[in-house]
Amino acid sequence: MMTEEYYSKQHEGRIYMLINQPSTITFDYAYCEKIIKHHSKSFYYAFSGLPKEKARAVYAIYAFCRIADDCVDENKKIDEQLTALDQLANELYLFSKGEEINHPLWRALRDVFNRFDMDIQPFYEQLTGQRMDIHFMMPANLSSLEVYSKYVAGSVGKMLLPIIASESQKNLHHVAENLGIAMQLTNILRDVGEDYRDKGRIYLPLEEMKRYSYHEVLLSEGSITQGFINLWEYLATRAEYLYDNFTQHIDEFDKDSRFPVLSSAYIYQGILNSVRKSGYDCFNQKNYVSAVEMAKLVARASM
Repeated sequence: MMTEEYYSKQHEGRIYMLINQPSTITFDYAYCEKIIKHHSKSFYYAFSGLPKEKARAVYAIYAFCRIADDCVDENKKIDEQLTALDQLANELYLFSKGEEINHPLWRALRDVFNRFDMDIQPFYEQLTGQRMDIHFMMPANLSSLEVYSKYVAGSVGKMLLPIIASESQKNLHHVAENLGIAMQLTNILRDVGEDYRDKGRIYLPLEEMKRYSYHEVLLSEGSITQGFINLWEYLATRAEYLYDNFTQHIDEFDKDSRFPVLSSAYIYQGILNSVRKSGYDCFNQKNYVSAVEMAKLVARASM
C-alpha cells in the first residue's frame, strides 16, 4: 500500500514531496495542480481556462496519470517498475471500494468522483497501458500502435469526458479516445530520437518502416531520409485525421469546456507543424509550439 511517506521517498526532491502538509481539499488540489504545471505547461495553459471546479478535476486526473507514468520512468529495473505499478493498482482498487488512503491525490480524486459522473474503468486502462510500456514490443503496424495509444492516452480522454461533456446526450467515448490517440501519435512523432536514445524504444510501426525503406540503423544515426519523411507524414496524417474528427464534434461538449479543450487539441496538433518547420529533425532537438504560435492557436480556438 502506498502512503504519503512512500510518495516522498519515491519522488524525493521533486514537487511530490509532502512534509507536514495540511489535509484540506484546497491543498489536495494544489498538490495536483503543481504536478501538471511542472510536467505539461501547454496542457495546463489550455485547461486552466475551465471553470474552477472542472479545472481542478482535470488537475487531479492528470496527477494520477503522471504518477502512473512515473512508476515506469522513475524506476530502471523491470521488477521495480512492476512493483510500483502493482502498488498503484492496489491503491486504485482500494479507491474503487471507497477505502482510499489518506493522500492528496486520492482525496482530490474522491472529490472529483463525488462531483462528476466518473467511470473507474479508464483509470485501470491507463495502468494497462503502463504495463504495455514495461513489456515493450515494437508495434507491428499502425493498428497495433493505435491499440497501445488507446490505453496510454485514449484512456485519458475517457477519464476527462464526464467533466468536459457532462451535459451531452451523445456517447462521445470514441471521440475522446481518438483525441487521446492523436495526441499520443504526436508525442511519438516528436520524440523519435529521444525514445530511441534514452529508452531504446522504436514506436514507429515495423510494417510502415519497411514500406518506406527506413530501418533501425538509419534511425540510430538520426538520418532524415525521404523515406523517413514519408513515414513520418503517413503517421502525422493519421493523427491529423483524428484531430479533425474530434473538432467536428466540439459542439457536443459542454459550452464552458469547448474553448479549453479545442485549444489543447490545436496546441498539440501544432507540434506536428513545429517538427515540419525544423526539417523533420526529431532526433537532435525538442520541437515545441512557441509562445507566439500558441497564442495564435488559442485565438483560432476562440473563433
